[in-house]
Amino acid sequence: MTAPAPRPSADERMMSLITGYWRTQIVRTVAELSVPDHLAQGPLTAAELARRVDADPDGLARLLRACAALDLVEVDARRRYRSTPLLDTLRADAPRSLRTIALVHGAPGHWQPWGRFPEAVRTGTPQTQEALGRDIWAHFLAHPEEGERFAASMGELTAGLSEEVATLLDTRGAESVVDVGGANGELLHAVLRADPRVRGTVVELPAVAETARAAARAAGLADRVTVLGGSFFDPLPRADLFLLKAVLHNWDDASCTTLLGRCREALAPGGRVVVVEMPLGPPGESGFAPLLDLDMLAVLPGRERELGEYDALFEAAGLRRTRVTPTRSPQSLIEAVAR
Repeated sequence: MTAPAPRPSADERMMSLITGYWRTQIVRTVAELSVPDHLAQGPLTAAELARRVDADPDGLARLLRACAALDLVEVDARRRYRSTPLLDTLRADAPRSLRTIALVHGAPGHWQPWGRFPEAVRTGTPQTQEALGRDIWAHFLAHPEEGERFAASMGELTAGLSEEVATLLDTRGAESVVDVGGANGELLHAVLRADPRVRGTVVELPAVAETARAAARAAGLADRVTVLGGSFFDPLPRADLFLLKAVLHNWDDASCTTLLGRCREALAPGGRVVVVEMPLGPPGESGFAPLLDLDMLAVLPGRERELGEYDALFEAAGLRRTRVTPTRSPQSLIEAVAR
C-alpha cells in the first residue's frame, strides 16, 4: 500500500498563498494566447507553439515549464507539450469554459484594484477609482473589449448553473420573465427552454444589449426574447417573475433596495422575485463566498451577504422572503414576494 503524501508544511502552504498571484497571470496568459486551443489539436514543442501564438520562443518555453509544474500541461521525452483536463477548461469551445473568467480576473479592471487591497480594507471602499481613474463600469465602457469579456464571463458562470436553476424554478402561473442584468441571457434562455409557454426580457446596459440579441438569435429564441438596453435602476417592464443572478452582490445596500424596489413596482399580482446568489454562512465556515466577498470589497461597492441581510433588503423594498433552494453549486435561489 502506498503511503500517503506528506502534508505540506506551514511554510510551504504560506509560500503557495504568497505566490498565488503568479498563478493568476500564468492562467490569464495561456488563455490570452489560446494555448489550450492549439494544444487540443495535438502535442507541440515550445518552438512550434510559439510560432502559432506569435510569442517569443524562450518566453513561451519558460511559461510551458511552469505550466507543467502546475499540471496544466504534460511533456514527453521529446519535449512536446500536450494539454491536460485542467488546461482544457480554458479552451474557448469547452462545454464549461472558464476562459473569459481567467481573462477578466487577470486584466486591469480586477487586477489593479486588488493591488490596493490594504487600502480597501482600511477604508471599506473599492479601489477602482484610485487604481483606474474611474469606477469599474466606466472602465468597461472605456475599454469595450474588457467589458465584453466581463459580460461573457458572466455567461460562463451562468452556463454551468442555468439548466439546474431552470429545473428548480417553478414557472407555473408565470407568462412573463424579466432577467435583470442578465448579460447574454443564458439563464433566461434555459428558463424559456424548460417552459415553452413563457416569454422573457433581458435588461442590460446598451453596450451589452446587442450581444444579448445575437445570443437569443443563436439560441433560436429571438421570437420569445426581448432585449432592453438601459439601466436596471430605471422602471422595469411588468412581469410575473424577476430573475436577478449575481446582480445584488455588485451593489451597496441602498442600490440593492432601489433595484428590488423597481422589481416590486413592476411585479404582477402573485408574482415573485428570485435572487440567485451565494449566501454567506457563519464565520469559520469554509467555502468560496468569503473570498468572493473580498473581490467585491476590492473592485465593486457590493458585498456577499448572509440570508438575514437579504431579508433586510427585501423588507426595505416591500418584499418578503418565502423560500431558499440550494443548488449543487454554492449558489442558492432566494425567492421573495410582495409584502
